[in-house]
Amino acid sequence: MAAKAKLLLIDDDQTLIKALEIYLSRANYEVHSAYNGAEGLRKLYELKPDLVVLDVMMPQLDGWETCRRIRDMSTVPIIMLTSKVQETDRIKGLRMGADDYVPKPFSLKELEARIDAVLRRTKEESGVPRRKPIYVSDDLVIDAERWEARRKGERLELTGTELRLLIYLAENAGRVLSHQQILQEIWGPEYVDNTDYTKLFIWRLRRKIEEDPSNPKYILTERGIGYRMATPRET
Repeated sequence: MAAKAKLLLIDDDQTLIKALEIYLSRANYEVHSAYNGAEGLRKLYELKPDLVVLDVMMPQLDGWETCRRIRDMSTVPIIMLTSKVQETDRIKGLRMGADDYVPKPFSLKELEARIDAVLRRTKEESGVPRRKPIYVSDDLVIDAERWEARRKGERLELTGTELRLLIYLAENAGRVLSHQQILQEIWGPEYVDNTDYTKLFIWRLRRKIEEDPSNPKYILTERGIGYRMATPRET
């Protein structure tokens, strides 16, 4: 029997936490909870969960700062819960390293579906054998078999979603990929209209792999269409 995925819920709403604990445990997850950001960070270190569900609006250490601190120590997938519906708040969460967000109020089934989707996208990190295309340029090496990328010899700290996206771009180096193609491949068909995801994850990748993210040489923008990974010969 496969081991249960381990979830860490961080939210100061105790009623919501109890409901999620019951529902997600019945959905065959191992569920752990924390009622504030500081406790969540301690449990993250102790438990090493497979995914974190993180509320934005918490006293003292809010979700934004908690997300930033999690990213300082871990690439664990993060789904943010937010009652804020403004586009700027959604963008802020993705920019800070979240993998997805779910606006409140939400159905428990919706959250479960998002958790399943994120875990499905990131489970390739477990060492399952994969295809072997390798992208090698002067400074950047992307190795799909070893499931890693290196810049100037240093291993890059990439989240599962970031690495999946980078490998997909590298496998299609020289080919223009539309926002919809990228969303379909990396996030799934239910995300094909969420172009914010492609824009922000490309922004995150450029910050990690480019010498000058404002003038990229690896991940190129094809205006009005999408993105193209430069071939090693071009770089």
